[in-house]
Amino acid sequence: MIVADPIAPEGLELLRERCDVRVMTGLTEDVLCERIAEAQALVVRSETKVTARVLESGARLVVVGRAGVGVDNIDVPAATRRGVYVVNAPTGNVVAAAEHSVALMLALLRNVPAADASVRRGEWSRSTLMGRELRGKTLGLVGIGRVGGLVARRAAAFDMAIVAHDPFATEAGAHAIGARLVPLDELLATADVISLHAPLTEKTRGLIDGAALAKMKPTAVLVNAARGEIVDEAALAEALRDGRIAGAALDVYPQEPLPATSPLREAPHTVLTPHIAGSTAEAQTNVAVDVVKQILDVLAGRPARDAVNAPRPPSEERGGSAWLVLAERLGSLAGQLLGQRPDAVEIGYMGTLLELDPEPVRAAVVKGLLESFTEQRVNLVNAMAMARDRGLVVAERREPSPTRYAALLALRVGGTEVAGTLVQGEPRIVHIDGFWVDVPVEGHLLLTKHQDKPGLVGRVGTLLGQHDVNISSMQVGRLHPRGEALMILTVDDPVADDVLASIKAFADINDVRTARLGSPQGASLL
Repeated sequence: MIVADPIAPEGLELLRERCDVRVMTGLTEDVLCERIAEAQALVVRSETKVTARVLESGARLVVVGRAGVGVDNIDVPAATRRGVYVVNAPTGNVVAAAEHSVALMLALLRNVPAADASVRRGEWSRSTLMGRELRGKTLGLVGIGRVGGLVARRAAAFDMAIVAHDPFATEAGAHAIGARLVPLDELLATADVISLHAPLTEKTRGLIDGAALAKMKPTAVLVNAARGEIVDEAALAEALRDGRIAGAALDVYPQEPLPATSPLREAPHTVLTPHIAGSTAEAQTNVAVDVVKQILDVLAGRPARDAVNAPRPPSEERGGSAWLVLAERLGSLAGQLLGQRPDAVEIGYMGTLLELDPEPVRAAVVKGLLESFTEQRVNLVNAMAMARDRGLVVAERREPSPTRYAALLALRVGGTEVAGTLVQGEPRIVHIDGFWVDVPVEGHLLLTKHQDKPGLVGRVGTLLGQHDVNISSMQVGRLHPRGEALMILTVDDPVADDVLASIKAFADINDVRTARLGSPQGASLL
């Protein structure tokens, strides 16, 4: 594992308990490409750029961890194509970022930097440093995610009215933090303090440009502790020089460090800080520990809680990881029983399973199915993209009332149907091609379809014993006495081809199949 940027010692200590850690900070792209060849994990903050070339050089790379919130320095699409998890720590520094945003508002409206500089020059110019209060002002929040929501709650303590613009927020969500959702133009025209908390996307890049600044009140101020590229730097400096807005407090910039030629350096009525919103001792510990825990989860074969390029796993209160393991094993079993590359899969969510987010379950099913037909790495990161590339059609159905179980996950692939559920919290396969059974999701399976006649099961068991194949469990399902039956044997080792041929030659045996569920190391959703 490579740690390419400094992180809190608590995070390093946690890593070193489980991994061989190499701290290599300040690497150029060329050197990082050389060093990452054998690494399974890479930890960065904002300094190191994880480019497509770096990802391509990491042949064994499984996960990239960003000890912070933004992942602008990581080529996420390239990571996704390679099945590399990108994880961050979206909650570790949210309190620090929210508090710094409020601190910038206060510093700007109360002229704190100018007052400090004045006193240090030996002046006592109280009359020239007249400030304004937050009380009674309207705060306009562009983005009310984690940080924006915390800023809203703190602003309420200053008796501020709050309006917000966020295309992804609901009225109920805004109401919960004391905000009223409005169009962006209305926010720009009415807010006294505008604070930016949106992620950087193609739609938000340059969002606050000359036209947006022209809609603000001359007495309004702008605060940005989100992403520098959201604001047009030249347009902001011009608006400040012309007195078209009253001030700006910035912690982030389009180019960092802020160049000597930046017009913001000479712009009046500004407070500038060097990207320190998340830089508190508490936040640095939080983000380091949060991202390290996720990296260790991924390396252990468990899905990450905050992967930016994979679905969020279901809550453990609802069986979370057990449902994902079941979904992956059902997909794998269906693919192995089908024996040919599928062109479609239908996933059925039944009963209380409808309460779970289907996205991670869907990805796990497709992962298991595709692994039967490809040597490429397939995981929750790239499963759906690979399905699209291969023309696999994924259909879904939902049934609120299953017949036998409170919750059931069912797959139909070609002429094969399998289903499973959780039994006392453990994943079990309970239905195969029309037969109700109870089969574990780990190990080597031997499946026979045969006529239900006395002695057949014993003959199969005897033959396996003669070839030193140990049976760990057995299930027989049948539709009616003396009719067609399905036997599933869980065995300790693979069954040799000549033994399978001997079983198939038995009278009344219609079909013999084998399947391998899980890996020798156990469950993995990597």
